[in-house]
Amino acid sequence: MIHYGLKGVIAAETKISHVDGEKGQLIYRGYEIGEITKTNSFEETAYLLWNGEFPTDRQLIELKASLINNRELPSYMIDLICSLPDEMDMMSVLRTVISSEGRRNYGWKPTVDQAIRITSMAPAIIAYRKRHLEGKTFIPPKPELNHVENYLYMLNGEVPLKAHVNALETYMILTMEHGMNASTFSARVTASTESDLVSAITSAIGTMKGPLHGGAPSEVITLLNEVHEQGDAEMVIRNKLNRGEKLMGFGHRIYKTVDPRSAALKSKLLTFSGEDEWLDLSMKVEKLGVQILGEVKPGRSLYTNVEFYAAAIMKAVQMEKELFTPTFTASRIVGWSAHILEQAENNVIFRPQSKYIGPVKKKEELI
Repeated sequence: MIHYGLKGVIAAETKISHVDGEKGQLIYRGYEIGEITKTNSFEETAYLLWNGEFPTDRQLIELKASLINNRELPSYMIDLICSLPDEMDMMSVLRTVISSEGRRNYGWKPTVDQAIRITSMAPAIIAYRKRHLEGKTFIPPKPELNHVENYLYMLNGEVPLKAHVNALETYMILTMEHGMNASTFSARVTASTESDLVSAITSAIGTMKGPLHGGAPSEVITLLNEVHEQGDAEMVIRNKLNRGEKLMGFGHRIYKTVDPRSAALKSKLLTFSGEDEWLDLSMKVEKLGVQILGEVKPGRSLYTNVEFYAAAIMKAVQMEKELFTPTFTASRIVGWSAHILEQAENNVIFRPQSKYIGPVKKKEELI
């Protein structure tokens, strides 16, 4: 039997995360994702994925210091960022600049310190490239700001609002890891050859770049913009459904019930009610969308997915759509590197087979 795309094939055992689409469950290292986002930071969650447990106070201080120490990009990376063609997309820039870190010859086996360095560098690469394309001076990192807060600061040059930092941090925690998806599989395949961590991460970025995987919530932004401009969410939603259009941000390929990442984001955003118009608007559109979909498509269980609230967050922090997938990638590097580290613990090279279905020709046919 052929499993096209390896769907349903179990290729590895993992202690990192568990995705249950039927139950609407996402677990990191034994912890429900909704519980993690209530009390834990980006740094604490990254430590959990890399090490299998939450950090002590001392370990957290050490991790934060290491992330801060690796924020400043080496000069050759900055030169590369400035020399790449302006028309080159951000994901390609991120892939290329991280690939240049290979000059350090990371070798085998990968380490947590290597994972920390790449995780720290990714937001700076995105921010520096954005500033370069805008013809603006680079904003150096602020050591007193946490990982997500510093990312927003380096993008815009202003210390961001607490509501924006918390919203984006929650999103980046939720997108750190999601089982054996295409990019994670790509990272593990590369690592299984005993290649270095930089190569495995670069491979994963190349996979994430594909629109069938990384994608972007830009269509949800369009929906929110329409509602904002017309001022009548119900009318916009009903008109779209009457025209046979999809309601972007609702429904998920894996989750057949509420997307736990969407639920966690919603719970966090509710604590900032009234602090940002786009976050408030997203709450209104979600409530009406679920209600109207229930009427128009009964029994379909179409709830909001994580990209719905991601769009609201990106709109609130004034992030251009070109940065959506790179930002997603900056968080997923944590999950990829956790899988690379796990692969190295008990490594077996991936070698699936293929079935030849081409012709078999005799030599005289070629004459």
